[in-house]
Parts: sequence; structure tokens; C-alpha cells
Amino acid sequence: MSDSTYTPPRVWKWTPDSGSRFSSINRPEAGPTHEKDLPVGEHPFQLYSLATPNGVKATVMFEELLELGIREAEYDAWLINIMEGDQFSSGFVAVNPNSKIPALLDRSVDPAIRVFESGSILLYLAEKFGQFLPAAPAARTETLNWLFWQMGSAPFLGGGFGHFYAYAPEKYEYPINRYTMEVKRQLDVLDRQLAENRYIAGDEYTIADMAIWPWYGALVKNMVYEAAEFLQAHTYTHVVRWTDEVAQRPAVKRGRIVNKIWGDLSSQLHERHQASDFEQRTQDKLQGSN
Repeated sequence: MSDSTYTPPRVWKWTPDSGSRFSSINRPEAGPTHEKDLPVGEHPFQLYSLATPNGVKATVMFEELLELGIREAEYDAWLINIMEGDQFSSGFVAVNPNSKIPALLDRSVDPAIRVFESGSILLYLAEKFGQFLPAAPAARTETLNWLFWQMGSAPFLGGGFGHFYAYAPEKYEYPINRYTMEVKRQLDVLDRQLAENRYIAGDEYTIADMAIWPWYGALVKNMVYEAAEFLQAHTYTHVVRWTDEVAQRPAVKRGRIVNKIWGDLSSQLHERHQASDFEQRTQDKLQGSN
């Protein structure tokens, strides 16, 4: 163990410039930093998000509902650039006091209902439209088991492993080893489950898949943290099989690019306000390449 020893002070004090990639937006207080109203479109649902794994959950769910022909699930997806502090505007904090994406406003009811936390958004929409959450008690409970498993496990993957392996200004052996062990354990949990089931909660595609795929599917495909080789992700063969199958769903292909502002331009759709936005994005790309 080569890590230097740190002795915590009696009273912790915030050092704003920690050298971290996210030091400019991290702070120890809640609440807004500036006044700004959120934009509002014409559809019943207003989503304020970014295509991080948590944001992808919500856009995939909306696109899956629309794929079923449920027009009442039409939505506007507005970009919230967390690196620029959009999540600390007064408008966003009013929808999500925790200042995290995604945040949803359901304007199909009066007064409008705010929904925050990605798992809560999935559950809210599943119950509202009666889709992707089984009605039978045993199957419903199994789906919710895995939904809450993801909500409890992903912070170890993102804030733990992802931070110390990919983003921390200094690399230390102990935290990287600690969180690597946990992430590999989580992948093994999923791999054992998927060895006996087509999807996470059984034979049916559910909100459990929508919650877990953006995190763990991206991990095994080296789309987050560039750690697939380090984790030997290819050895979790059932997770890889499931990841590939889910990725082929038309709604997933659409949902994963909404509110995305990085990577190849062909994989970006900064805002989504109607189904034709996907087609228009393709046309713009083709015109731009000429």
C-alpha cells in the first residue's frame, strides 16, 4: 500500500479548487446559484436532462412508450449542461431540489407534478401508463427489487470506482482497489442473474433493464471510464449478451442520444421536441458532410 496517510481535521473545511474535473460545480450547499426559468414546450411532459447514464434511463423510457404507440407520452427533452451549472438555476431547483439530472415535470395534470431521481421517474411513468412493470405481485416485486438494486449500487460504480479510477486528480491504490472489487462483485451479481434470465427480472423487458443498462451496459462496452479491459468486462458473458440485445431496441437507439453533447455528431441530439427531430438530425448530418 503506497498511499500517503491523511489525517482529517477536527472540522472539515471546503476547498473549492480541489483539482477535480468537477470541482467547478461541486459545493457543500444546496439551493440555486442564479435566477433562470426553465423552458417549457408544448407536450405533456417536460424533461430536463443530459445523456449521462441516469439521464438515458428517462429518455429510453419515453421512447419505449412512444414505440408502443402511446401518444400521451410525448415529451420535450431540454438540455441541462451540468458542467456549466444549469442544474443550479432557480427553475431547475424548483423541479429538483437535489440539483441532479434528470428532472421531470408532468403537465398533463393540474397542478403539475414534479418527479426527480431517475428511478422515481421510471416508476412514475410505468405506473401512469401501465407499461414495463408487471402487474402480478411476484413479477412486480422482482422488477422493483432490481430497480432499487441499481439505485443503491450505481453510486459505488460512478461516485466510487469511476471517480477514483478516471476522474480523481491523484490516483491512489486503496480506493481504486476497494471500488474495483465492489464493481466486479456487482457485475458478477448481474452475470449470475442473466445466466438464468433473458432480461434482468425474468423473460420480460422492464424498467429494471432501463435502469441498469445505461450504467452496466456502458461499462462492459467501454463507453464509461475506459475501464473494460481493467475490469476484464468481457468475462461477464451474460451481461455482454444482454447489453447487446437491449442496444438493438429501436427506442433504446433513440433514447441514448437525446440530450447528448459529446462524441461523434451522429450520436448527438441536443434537444428532442418531436419524433421528426431524429430524422432531421440525420439529414443535417448528411448535409454537413457534403
